[in-house]
Formats: sequence, structure tokens, C-alpha cells
Amino acid sequence: MIAEDLSVPAAELMIVGHYDKLPGYGTRRPAGSPSWLLLWTQAGAGLVAQGGAAFEVRAGDLVVLGSGVAQHYQVAQGASRWRFWWVHFQPRASWAAWLGPYGRGGGCHVVPRVPEGLHERIDLAFGRALRDARWVPPTPSRALPGRTADQAATVPELGLGAEQAVGRGAEPVPAVVVGGPARELVLGAVEEALVLATAAARPEGARQSDEGDERVRRVLAIIAAEPGAPHSVASLARAVALSPSRLAHLFTAETGRTPMQAVRQARVRHAAGLLEVTDLDVGQVAAASGFVSPFHFSRAFKREYGFPPRDYRARLRPQP
Repeated sequence: MIAEDLSVPAAELMIVGHYDKLPGYGTRRPAGSPSWLLLWTQAGAGLVAQGGAAFEVRAGDLVVLGSGVAQHYQVAQGASRWRFWWVHFQPRASWAAWLGPYGRGGGCHVVPRVPEGLHERIDLAFGRALRDARWVPPTPSRALPGRTADQAATVPELGLGAEQAVGRGAEPVPAVVVGGPARELVLGAVEEALVLATAAARPEGARQSDEGDERVRRVLAIIAAEPGAPHSVASLARAVALSPSRLAHLFTAETGRTPMQAVRQARVRHAAGLLEVTDLDVGQVAAASGFVSPFHFSRAFKREYGFPPRDYRARLRPQP
């Protein structure tokens, strides 16, 4: 199938696919692609060139190539294979902020060395994109005798079986997404992969001093993600492979607070949010925010906000 066979311009096409290629494979587009192209390498190595930039990609590297610039990609010299997901798409405007720090010129964006702990989740996102590319909303009027509406209206899904087959080397057929709900589902899966990759990787050339100590930033992220968890200096130090004393020194030097002061502040702010938008009583809010008792919670809350929790909620919700 070529672009002219479809009722939409080539630039508007969205195509999701997966390749496991051997040496000798390559694609060259002298005029570039009318759409953007994402490449997520799972294994082996590839060589990618666009707009004067050329680089090798390996497992855990994500590449996004802009449209309209001459491009060429192939199995890297000396590599036994190149296994990768690929998506032709048009980006959402918000993606520019995430990709900006990873720009290489010539319309290239390279997100290198995505942490291994995220590889499976990103793989699943692309597997879902391939599955959702063929999704059709259930339509009761299409139901056939002896079949439910869902069975009649939904094409067979690839599901996890297809994602597992990809891992075994069986190649699924690329899916062309023309429009409709399937397009939004696929964009959502691609967006998930981009958010995960760009949030966890580090742009090449970035210095540690640019954003502070990476281990301190990691601890702050852990606290913010789940302030009610049973954090301790020891548990936070283990998460970043430091001794408790070393973490305490680094953290205080950079933030002006001890790790546990940061935990208490995050818990109080989490509790304030619950008081604002839920009907949980003070004891429930305290427990959900990681405080051992309503008494300790009230004391910490008043120190931070100047009011006990009940008064804070009453000021936000004045009685008629």
C-alpha cells in the first residue's frame, strides 16, 4: 500500500510497525519523510543519519526524526541484527518541550540510554499502539445473529500474544491508522513512551551541576511520588545506592533541609490536597499521608500552614 491508495495525505499517515532486521537492511529517503518517525531500539544496533547528523543507536535508545529532511538508517556495521519499533506520526504540540533538550540538529532528537527498568514498559506501550491501531468502537447495530455487539464490531486484537510474538522474532504486520479513535489511542501510547524516555534519560553533554546532584533529585522524586510511604533516611539512601550519612549530607547541602524534613513537608502538602478536595475525616487524611497519629499530623500541619487541619478545611469550605 502506498500513500496514493489512501484518502489522506502522506503527511497525515500514522503507521506502527516492528522490525528485526539482519545486516544489509537499510532505508534511504533523499527527500525525507512527509511524517515524523520514531525509532525505539530493543536489541542490536542501527546507524541513523539525517540532516548532517549521524549516530549509532543501541538497546534503550529512542530516536525521533522530523519530517522533510533527507534521512538514511540501516543495521550498523558489525551488528548481527537491529530489532526496533517504528512509528510514522505527526507530533502533538506539547511534545516539543520534552524533545527539545535532546535535539541534535537536522530535525534529529536522540534520547540515549533510557534506564533498563523502563524498557519493558516502553515495549508494552508500542505493543499497545500496534494493537490499538486496529481498534474499532463496538456498534450494536452491526451485531450478527448469534454474536454479541462487541464480537461483531471489533476486529481481532493482537493483544499481549502479539507483543510476546515480537519477542520471539515473529513479525506482526505494520498497521496503518487513518483517523478516528484509534489514532488518538495510538498517539496516547506513543506519548507514554516519550514521557517515560525523556523524563528518565539525560541529554548528552548535560552536566550534573546543571540541575543539582542526580541522586538528590531522585530522592525528591521518590518522596513526591508517594509521600505517605514509610520513608526513612536509610530507605531513601538505599534507593540511590548511598550510605544514610552520605545522603543526609548531600541532601541538606543542596536543599537546605534534611531528608526527613522534606518527607514531612511533602506529607503535609499531600494532606492539604486531601482536605481540599475530599470528605475524608482528619484521621483518614493523616493515615493516607503517612502520619502515625492524628495528633502528630495536626501538630505538623499547624506548623506548616498556621491552622489545624479542621480549621484549614473550614476556611476553604465556608458554611452557608
